[in-house]
Amino acid sequence: MQGLSERQYAAHAGLSRGAIQKAKDAGRLVLHPDGSIDAAASDQRRAAMTDPSKTRKPPAAKLKPVPEAAVTAVGDTLREQGLAAPVVGGGTTFLQAKTANEVLKAQERRIRLQKLKGELVDRARAETLMFRLAREERDAWVTWPARAAALMAAELTAALGDGIELEAALMQKVLEAHVRAQLDSLAEIRTGLG
Repeated sequence: MQGLSERQYAAHAGLSRGAIQKAKDAGRLVLHPDGSIDAAASDQRRAAMTDPSKTRKPPAAKLKPVPEAAVTAVGDTLREQGLAAPVVGGGTTFLQAKTANEVLKAQERRIRLQKLKGELVDRARAETLMFRLAREERDAWVTWPARAAALMAAELTAALGDGIELEAALMQKVLEAHVRAQLDSLAEIRTGLG
């Protein structure tokens, strides 16, 4: 036998034996005198005579590469749950990916249920409310020296007696300086939301 049998050529070409028989009947294969298939010449003839739109892509061509971030996320999810995660660069098995998907779906359902029960709040809304509350508190402290200075000056003047009189404007100026210093130190405190 000079060339390949139908079975051997089918394995070589990645096609079924029936497809090879059809190609042979249609004259798309080059045969040796003994009836065996000349693989190299047949490959060229099939490529030239076959309509590209009617060819099947090999199964590996259909698979898209998985982004590294997705593989890392699967590993992280599995590790969080105490399950076996793929080694770095070792690839993720289908079973590991499916397990991670089921874990994530369960976590998502738990979060939805907590929202329905009112146990969770929307983060953006909470941050907006926190900001508004902090702004109102700050504004109240900024205006406080103007309201309290005259009262404090009058009380201290009455308490000191002996003709000592404190000016409300001076008292307000001192209070404002101390309140601003306190507000500046409070501005450095960060919430744990970030």
